[in-house]
Amino acid sequence: MSQMLNRRRFLQASAAAAASVGVSAIRTAAAGVDEYVEAIVIGSGFGGAVASLRLGQAGIETVVLERGRQWQITSAGNTFSTKDNPDGRSTWLSPTTVLPPPVPEIPIDVYTGVLDVKRGNGINAYRGAGVGGGSLVYTAITYQPTEELFYKVFPRTIEYSQLDRVYYPRVRSILKASPIPDDILQTEYYLASRILQKQAAKAGLQTRKIDIAFDWDIVRQEIAGQKVPSIINGQVYYGTNSGAKNSVDRNYLSMASATGNVEIRPLHVVTMIGESDRGRYRVVCDQINERGEVLFQKSFVCRYLFLAAGSIGTTELLLRAKSNGTLRRLNHQVGKFWGTNSDSTTVMINTGETNPTLGTPGVIAVEHLDNPIAPVILEAFQALPFIPQGLIPVLGQGISKPEGYLTYNAYTGSADLFWTNNSTDSQKNAQALQYTYQRLNQTNGTTLAASPDYSFTAHPLGGATIGQVCNTHGQVFGYPNLFVIDGALIPGSTACSNPSLTIAALAERSMDHFLNRIPSHRKI
Repeated sequence: MSQMLNRRRFLQASAAAAASVGVSAIRTAAAGVDEYVEAIVIGSGFGGAVASLRLGQAGIETVVLERGRQWQITSAGNTFSTKDNPDGRSTWLSPTTVLPPPVPEIPIDVYTGVLDVKRGNGINAYRGAGVGGGSLVYTAITYQPTEELFYKVFPRTIEYSQLDRVYYPRVRSILKASPIPDDILQTEYYLASRILQKQAAKAGLQTRKIDIAFDWDIVRQEIAGQKVPSIINGQVYYGTNSGAKNSVDRNYLSMASATGNVEIRPLHVVTMIGESDRGRYRVVCDQINERGEVLFQKSFVCRYLFLAAGSIGTTELLLRAKSNGTLRRLNHQVGKFWGTNSDSTTVMINTGETNPTLGTPGVIAVEHLDNPIAPVILEAFQALPFIPQGLIPVLGQGISKPEGYLTYNAYTGSADLFWTNNSTDSQKNAQALQYTYQRLNQTNGTTLAASPDYSFTAHPLGGATIGQVCNTHGQVFGYPNLFVIDGALIPGSTACSNPSLTIAALAERSMDHFLNRIPSHRKI
């Protein structure tokens, strides 16, 4: 706890200093000489990984600053913590685990683990930490929204047909995402998904297999006892020890490093961003150890700056820069238009075995896109620990309006998050979800253990959105060569689908536009 308190005091001191002297705070915050680099990417999740690879391939000297540590899959199969016996590797700088209820919090050592939570007013938002960002802790669901629903969220200036033809396939090819093979779906490990699939068909609802970024041959090795049980045992939220999950550290980022132009620096927590001279940008960060203790402060100057710290992290950096006067031309839309992707969870009560702690979520989607109230999808949410037989946890998603927001708290040196679950839009989505569950229950004789829970999201989106803070290619208004390249630019929803594929596809689109317009790749 003392480490966390010291960290908070440092942020408060940095915030106070920056507020008092504005841009000059960035010039003096880091003791020592600025390090010059052509491009900096802050964060290494989907957006940051895409940016890093394309910059490296273009010959642009790039440094990736990632707050979390590097995780290398070992032959012993013990890289990550497990859901059944979590330790400090599971959670980002917390004395307890943070998975949402019904999972109990468990005391652990404070460590730079892979799963983090932003506790807000009305919502808790989960996110990843480590080289690979959210891809370390996501369920590998690679889900493309329909064109009709896409345009309920995004402006027509983004050409869906181009995404469909070029960028969605490009991302899938690198992540090697494909539907679950039938031989694996038919195993005991995916019983819950098969049950939900059959119940949906009986209720006249459409189902389909979703592309999943797994190496299914490794999953088969798990089944055969040749690899440590990971995917089949529901080990996804704290990382996957068998190496079956194609997280972006194992494709995009490794490819970026192989160009020789990209250096990834783990355990670098960015604290300030702002303008430097000659149209360049300054980035100040703490280099920390694996206990979260600050070892050094560093300062970088770059020509191109890409923000990819996730919806919460990117928005917080921009809000701090606006509050402290280090990016004075940011408009008043920063922090607004945030949403949850209409995430909800509930538990369906069935008779008989369901194997709810095995396998992984989302291999089968129930699509009720013609729901008369609002479109929704359902995915079996198995893989949480401590769920008894007979139950099937289910994740619901829809299209939520971006009615949440973040504000900067100068006292804590961080952003405060606000969301309401009782707005007209939230109530409409809740009613649509209940309509779908009622249809399933009436047909199959199932019941819900409780009303759907909207108190947390695994898909935080928005805060620096397209058309408000940046243009459709992510360039921040008023700041050439400053880009938002992650979920922060998406206004609250990816249109009845898990966000990772759309985040990465939009990042690919933005990087093509950026690289086509810059006159040369000169070093600073």
